[in-house]
Amino acid sequence: MPSRIATDLAELARLASDGGLDLRQVALRVKTDLLLATPCPSPEDMDAFRAMAEALIPVVDEATATILARKLASWPHAPREALAALRKRGGEVLAALIKHDMSLSATEIEEIADEGDDEAKTALAGRRDLTSSASIALAGCGSAEIDAALVANGAASLPHAALDLLLPRAVGAPALGAALLARADLPVSELTPLFLQASLEKRLAMIDAATAREALAPSPRPATLPGEQISALIATALSDRRNAFTALAHAFGGDARFATAMANDASRQLAALALIGCGAAPEDATRFLIGLGDEAARSVERIFALVELMRALQPAVARRLAQQIGGIAPRSARSGVLQPAMDPSGTSARPSAERAPVRGIVQEVRRRLGGGAD
Repeated sequence: MPSRIATDLAELARLASDGGLDLRQVALRVKTDLLLATPCPSPEDMDAFRAMAEALIPVVDEATATILARKLASWPHAPREALAALRKRGGEVLAALIKHDMSLSATEIEEIADEGDDEAKTALAGRRDLTSSASIALAGCGSAEIDAALVANGAASLPHAALDLLLPRAVGAPALGAALLARADLPVSELTPLFLQASLEKRLAMIDAATAREALAPSPRPATLPGEQISALIATALSDRRNAFTALAHAFGGDARFATAMANDASRQLAALALIGCGAAPEDATRFLIGLGDEAARSVERIFALVELMRALQPAVARRLAQQIGGIAPRSARSGVLQPAMDPSGTSARPSAERAPVRGIVQEVRRRLGGGAD
């Protein structure tokens, strides 16, 4: 008999002799351990265990039922009746069955994701066989525990619809954001809302992706802020930091949440991107950032890094990044210019338009910022 099972049986015998355990629970656990230690239990033993399990599982205490669930969940010989009785108890017992790989059909997985309690859903979020529909349902629960288990489950893919639900919460939850950024199966371009949490290497990859998208599908160009409005923003930064972010958010086309996001970003990268996205020159944007008089403004190194970033980015790319980081949906208005559906390679009669440099800007950012990781 395996030493672990022998130890369990000895402990059960001691508790029973001391009167510290119901003998029905002792008998059920002993019978379970004996069968688990048998490679091929006989039909007679299985029939006896089935009858015992059906009779006792509904009445044993929660701790005993949970232990049985852990042991029987993935046992290939586990009687259906015993698993059904354990599953019927719900709560921690059902969660133990799910967590320890009880066989579930896709339909059952999706039913638990839709209708199960929080314990069952949290256990389900860690399953390797999680379906896409179940992932989306779990992501829609809005539970921090379920979110953490779902994102940590690298064995199951994370559909775009689930990621869209998780990202807004991850922006305000550093641990969840870090877990998403750590997943190797998610394209960095899909994680741009987590730009402020990402390492330098991943931020540069996000800039690369935004630059490529801007080259392929240019966003509508907003009107550049007039000089007097930029001067007013700088003056507000010098006198009233809180209202400075509110005014910048309004100029950018954001709301109070965007202003709060800029105020809470101690790195001031989001404010820098918004300023360049509004058409401000790097020199004017730097005056605004220094005028805030905060910790970032007093750090020469951080200001220099922000200046290098602002000088290296086109306004359209900066605007696209700021919109994604701040959760602002870009305007979808179409320009009046006809976009031909033909391959842009051109013909002898119609030469192709000059392509915008996609990687040049990113290479410049890498050169200026040192190319290392945070």
